[in-house]
Amino acid sequence: MVERMKSNFAYRKTSPIEITSADSQPVWFNNEDISDADEPLLNPLLENSFQQWASESEELTLFETGEFMLFNKAVQEIAAAGCINTNKADYNSTELEALIKDVLGSGQAGCTVIENRYITAIPIYRRKDKSVFCVFAYVTLVESQQDRPLLQACARHFRCCFYQNFELLYVKDLLLQQQRADKEADRRDELFKATKRLYNQIDVSSVLSELLSSLESFYPSSEVVLFLSQDHLNGDPRVRPLIFKNIEHDPVAKAFLNEKSVTEHDRDGTLRLAVPMTGKQAAYGVLYMTIGPGKWDESDLAAFLILADTSGFAFENAKLYEQSNLLINELRLINELTKRLNQSLKLKEIFQFATSELLTIFDADYCCILQLNKDKNEFAVVSSNFSALSSEVFSPDYGFCGMVYRTREPLIISDYWHTRVVTSKLMDNTSSRSLIAAPILVDGEVVGVILVTHKAASFFSYENYKLLQVMSTHIGLAVTNASLHAEVRRMVITDNLTGLHARHYLNEQIQRRQRKDVFGALILVDIDFFKRVNDTYGHQVGDRILIQVSEIIRSTIRQGDIAARWGGEELAVYLPGIKAEQAYRIAERIRLHVENETEPVVTVSCGVSEWTFEDEKISVESLFYRADMALYEAKNNGRNCIYIRQS
Repeated sequence: MVERMKSNFAYRKTSPIEITSADSQPVWFNNEDISDADEPLLNPLLENSFQQWASESEELTLFETGEFMLFNKAVQEIAAAGCINTNKADYNSTELEALIKDVLGSGQAGCTVIENRYITAIPIYRRKDKSVFCVFAYVTLVESQQDRPLLQACARHFRCCFYQNFELLYVKDLLLQQQRADKEADRRDELFKATKRLYNQIDVSSVLSELLSSLESFYPSSEVVLFLSQDHLNGDPRVRPLIFKNIEHDPVAKAFLNEKSVTEHDRDGTLRLAVPMTGKQAAYGVLYMTIGPGKWDESDLAAFLILADTSGFAFENAKLYEQSNLLINELRLINELTKRLNQSLKLKEIFQFATSELLTIFDADYCCILQLNKDKNEFAVVSSNFSALSSEVFSPDYGFCGMVYRTREPLIISDYWHTRVVTSKLMDNTSSRSLIAAPILVDGEVVGVILVTHKAASFFSYENYKLLQVMSTHIGLAVTNASLHAEVRRMVITDNLTGLHARHYLNEQIQRRQRKDVFGALILVDIDFFKRVNDTYGHQVGDRILIQVSEIIRSTIRQGDIAARWGGEELAVYLPGIKAEQAYRIAERIRLHVENETEPVVTVSCGVSEWTFEDEKISVESLFYRADMALYEAKNNGRNCIYIRQS
């Protein structure tokens, strides 16, 4: 029976069922077809195409007399339509599967009878290689030879529906690809513009703001946070410090330490993406983005990585530019400070100027400079804008000045209130919380300490700390120069033997006082028979006598009086604001002390003169001339006495 029915299908050796009107299709569809790789995915397309065909062909009488079925290459029933129940329990399914396999293998239509059911199976071919990709079948209880051409037409119609749907999917795929290409082109254009904007920024805050704005425009439905490893604060809540807590379970820490992106998915589909922001020199932070379910396309990852890398390089360039500007400004400040410091050779002026400049440079609230008094072994406040400390002295072991003195190193305190390592009168009385301090070094020894404070916590940066260290060095050099100058000047204006002033210094001081005082007096002191002392006891004893007499003079006169070695054994004392009568009494005290306190005993003769603003001629020469004449008279009248010469 089966063989008889097969022989009746003479049409099966004719041309296969295929589209003959290819010219009616658009040219770019002519060669489009499914491939072997597509076949595992064809079932939905086959089912949809069969349903479309059934809907368009439902008026055929064949639907009333039988049932249409569709099988894939795996001999799986994909869809069915008609009036006969094709439940495999009603007939031998093995024979049906054998028929379908035979048609798939031979590529020719076939038929058979199973349990009084007439089954016709027609292969459906691909466009290009004519291989079978599915089988169109019809099952009926009534055999009719006239229905066979109609079945072939139905198979042809189904094939057209299939390729129509396939072309529709193809076009949709092309459109989707085009949309993705357009989106990618737009994204590349936006990315290029964002990259250009990032590289156009020359300060760190602008780079960070531009980066965050670009990310928000690219991913408007996401939450973006930038974790920075450096102490950069720009007031944006999206910029946060990078703090390592639980490294093993922290994607941000992993991304930063491994310098690789980390992706995590929550149960609800939320994506968490951490990407390191790196430059050529180091990793500077991590971009952390949280994207809701269905809001992320994997194709966006490449653009996101490029933007993160670009921002890393832009941040690094801006940081380097910022640091170079900072160094330039620091050099300018140091140069200006050094120039201004070297303009003064007085320690008090140096300390006062340094205090003023440091307050301005660091925008500080308070500055205090302490100088070490080695003789008393204590620090004295020599300059401060906090007047309550102006006369304070501290032990070298006290407070922050003691810490700097012991370590010889600069110091930075972020919050004194929370880390009270020592007690500080400056910090307590000014309610300061931040502090930077540095030693003033001269020849490797601490001669002073600089303390700079602010009321806000964590106010000073590490750059401020380093800058103060450099500036303290230059202040130390200025102190050294002033000290050396003071020492040289002391040596120039001081007699090495007696410790009294030199003659030229006395002349200068008398001239200066004569310009502003209204009167003054001069005492010339001459050691009697000094040559005899040298000849009798030797020059060493003579020098000792000179020193003894000088000490007596120094202890007898006032602090503002000026004593000097006039020459040889002659000494001079200028008494500003004193007239001859009072000067006589001072000279008399000197004479008596010398006679009673020298060993061996010597005596002195004194000549006294005065000047007043009423004198016709006021000069140092005339003052000394009159005193010298008075001294001459004292020597000629027995020595060990005092004479006054008024005019």
